[in-house]
Order: sequence, then C-alpha cells, then structure tokens
Amino acid sequence: MVIGSLHLNVLKIKYIYKEYAMITVSNLGMQFGGQWLFQHVDLQFLPGNCYGIIGANGAGKSTFLRILTGELESTNGAVVVDPDKRVSVLKQNQNAYDEFTVMDTVIMGNQHLYDVMKEKDAIYEKPDFSDEDGLRAADLEAEFAEMGGWEAESDASRLLQGLGILTDMHYDVMASVDPRLKVKILLAQALFGNPDIVMLDEPTNNLDIEAINWLEDFLLDFPGMVIAVSHDRHFLNTVCTHTVDIDYGKIKMYVGNYDFWYESSQMVQAMIRNKNKKNQEKIEELQLFIQRFSANKSKAKQATARRKLLDKLTVEEMPCSTRRYPFVGFMPERELGKDILTVKDVSVTVDGEKLLDKVYFSVGRNDKIAFVGENEKAQTALFQILMGELEPDEGSIKWGISTVRSYLPKDNTPYFEGNTMELVDWLRQYSAKKDDVYLRGFLGRMLFGNEDVFKQVHVLSGGEKVRCMLSKMMLSGANVVLLDQPTNHLDMESIQAVNKGLEAFNGVVLLASHDHEMLESTCNRVIAFQPDGTIIDRYGTYDEYLYWMEQQKKNS
Repeated sequence: MVIGSLHLNVLKIKYIYKEYAMITVSNLGMQFGGQWLFQHVDLQFLPGNCYGIIGANGAGKSTFLRILTGELESTNGAVVVDPDKRVSVLKQNQNAYDEFTVMDTVIMGNQHLYDVMKEKDAIYEKPDFSDEDGLRAADLEAEFAEMGGWEAESDASRLLQGLGILTDMHYDVMASVDPRLKVKILLAQALFGNPDIVMLDEPTNNLDIEAINWLEDFLLDFPGMVIAVSHDRHFLNTVCTHTVDIDYGKIKMYVGNYDFWYESSQMVQAMIRNKNKKNQEKIEELQLFIQRFSANKSKAKQATARRKLLDKLTVEEMPCSTRRYPFVGFMPERELGKDILTVKDVSVTVDGEKLLDKVYFSVGRNDKIAFVGENEKAQTALFQILMGELEPDEGSIKWGISTVRSYLPKDNTPYFEGNTMELVDWLRQYSAKKDDVYLRGFLGRMLFGNEDVFKQVHVLSGGEKVRCMLSKMMLSGANVVLLDQPTNHLDMESIQAVNKGLEAFNGVVLLASHDHEMLESTCNRVIAFQPDGTIIDRYGTYDEYLYWMEQQKKNS
C-alpha cells in the first residue's frame, strides 16, 4: 500500500507540474540550410522562475527565444503558451516607435491597455458625442480601471526613472531621443504593466552599471516568469533560478544559476575524461595480454576471457561542444619600477562637452583599476589621452620609464577598415617572431583555424577583431594594459578567457567595462567618472565601492 500510495503521489506531482507550466515545448527542432540547429527539445517553463538561456555564438539562443515568442516558426514540434497569460517581449528595433512619445512607448508594453486608453480619449474628443459614445466610453472606463490604467503613467514613470530616464524626457518624441536611451525605454516597455511572462534578448547590452543593478533588483522582486538570453555572467548569477543550455545540438534545462551550471558542467566533462582515460588504459593492458598469451595453450582460456572483456570496454566519445575557449594571457617582458603613472589636473572638452575637469590621480605598481560611470565618453577620452591619441586642454600625464603599455581601444576601426592584409600578415607586424609556424600556432590558440588565418582582416566579425587586438596586446610584452570595454562583441567563453587572463596578470590593469563579474574579480581600485567631469577614487573591490555608494545615497 505504501508503494502504491507513493506511486499515486508521483503521478499527482507530474500532473500538477504539467498543468501549471506557463510554456510547454514539445519535440521542438529547428533546421537551417539542411543542418539541425537543435532538435528533440522537450521543456517546461514554470511561473515564478527566471530562466537564463546560454550557449556559444551561433548555437541558436536568439533563434530559440524567437520561437518561444512566436516570431519564428520551428521546423517541427510545438510551443504552447498558456493563453491566459500576458507575454511581454523586449523589442530590438530602436526606431519602431519614433513617432510616439516616450510615455506612450512604455505604456504600449501592454498593448490592450494602450488601445483602450486611446479609444477612450478619442471618444471624449469627438465634437458630436452621442449616447452610444457615452455607453462605449463607460465600458472602456470600467475596463481601463480594471487594468490599472489610472496608474499607468505613474508606473511607467517609475520604470523610466529607475533606468535613469529623467522626468523631463518622458513626453519627448522618441525620434529625438539618444539611441543609448532608447534601449532603456524599450526595456521599460517590456517590464511595464506586470506581464505574466517577460522574454528578454540581451537586456543588459548598452546599459550602464547603475541601470543593470536596477534591472537585477527589479527582476528579483518580479512575481512573473522571466526568460532571458544574456552574456552577462553577473546578471545570470544574480537573477536566474534555472539555466537553459544550448549545446551539442540539444537544449537542456538545469536548476541553478550560471556559476552552478558552469562548475557542474566542468565536473561532468572531467569525469568523462577520467573514465575514458581509465578505459583506454584497461584496453591497452588487455590487448597486450592477448598478444602475449593467445598462442600459449596454458594461457589460452585467460586470453579468451580477456578478449570478451575487451569487447565490452569502449571509450565513450565526448560530445563535440560548440563552446571554444581562446587562450588569453599577458606576459610582461620586464618588471615595473616604483613610478607608474601620474595624471595631474587633466581637463578636456570634446564637441562642446566637458568630459574631464582637473582630474588628478596616480597609479601604483600593484593597481588594477576599474574605470566606471555613466559617461563612457569621459573614460574613452582619458584612455586616448594616456595613449597620446588626444591632447588635454590642460594638465599633464607622466608615465614611469619602466612601463611598457598596450591598449585595447573601444573603437578598433582604424586597425581594420579597408585593410586587405591577411590575418597572419596583420599579426606578423606586431610580433618579434615572424615565422608562419609560430604565428599560426598563436592564432590557433585564439580560435582562428587553418583557413581563418588567410582572411583579409577587414572582413572579420566584431568578435574576431577584438580577439585580434587581444593577440596584438599579448605579443607586446606590456606590463601595463589599458582596456576600454573589452567585452564588446565577445561571446561568454571569450569573456571568461579575458577575465582569467587579467586576474592572472601581474602587471597594472586599467579597465573600463560594464562586466560586473570582471570588475569585481580583477580590480582592487575604482575610479568613477562624475557627470561634471570630476572623479571619485576609492581603493577596494568593485562590490565594496557599490556598497559605499549606496551608503552615501542613504546618508544624503
């Protein structure tokens, strides 16, 4: 009876699980050009959870999300979304709402509410208001109130302000808004009106760190279900309850955030490798015994028994992952002296905007500095001044004589645009060793295969160009590295490689980035650019700086 009761309980649990799934994916497959991107996908997405979709570039993350939203039709299988639930999607076309105000754009996140509001307003504006209009307006008013319409503008305003959009912009036309702010407005649209399901494709792209922190806090308190594609490891670790991994042509769901998935996957791969190694050793041992004693009558039975055992032993083939990790390591050719860098009263104005105002700081030989703040132009201007690409209006910089600098600019266009050199020749100009064998081996570690090295550099993708610039930096032997937004265009595997390379580097790091994980694990000092061109300079980790900033706000 106990067993029967337990069996019934299990069936009941499965039934409830299926009944309450907001999205059910059954035998899903997607094919492009005769090749399966993924197939045989069976998943259930439950309310109250946040699912992070991960995978290498080209694995099919955005494709899978577009299938879930209904924007793209799969090759086979089905996606069933609970019809009683409202789905909200982060739009990617920044210019789609140019004719509308910022406020209307956000409220359109609940399209039905917006339509009711506009129909209601149109009726009241009619010069020949009839009895039928009055009845229709009454129905609309009731529906509007039931959907929380009277709070719509205040709710939208709170979302916009949380993302850093000031109130004086809320009724501006979208066409006049800076593209960097449009990203935030479309994110506010996706979050507006308490949707049941929110689907986000790279929601932290182009967001400043303050906006990312706000989004993380919002999603942690969000009662609905979230499905997000992201390369941002800190974001995935903070908000996700589950990880949906696209690899090996399959899509699998795991409980836990990104770090839990990563450590678990590495452990499984290690276990498979160890098992294969032991099996291979056993196979070789048995083969040797059979060769030695198969002709010996006294050992014939033992040899036969071992041959049968050998037939049962197989080396398990590890699935070929779509993930590829480049090697990033910076090896300084000389030690740093005592004096590294002094920046004294540097000011600069670019295109009429004062970016730096009497900025002063010095750098020690053990410093790894995170440059943060909303004004990325100020960060880039400082890096350009430090590298001699931009002259300050006033002030001075002085590098120590022992320093050897290497720089990854935010905009690497001048290194590649119109350049018809093949990749191997492009890299040769920055290498002390000129032979092809060395250079091709080096490029291989940076994930450029045999044919890739003959590509003309101007046709490389954004991520490939960044890996080229990292290769150039590694060949420089620098003991000071400056990196302005190094994670732009990189996939998560390359970001992890850069992160590990900077952690292991025993020189000075000057790093401007939005990647919370990289800043926290790498840096021991923070310089934050203020809107007026001044800086805040604090020693400690990035998380310690954020905590200090939070305390400052509470005390102000």
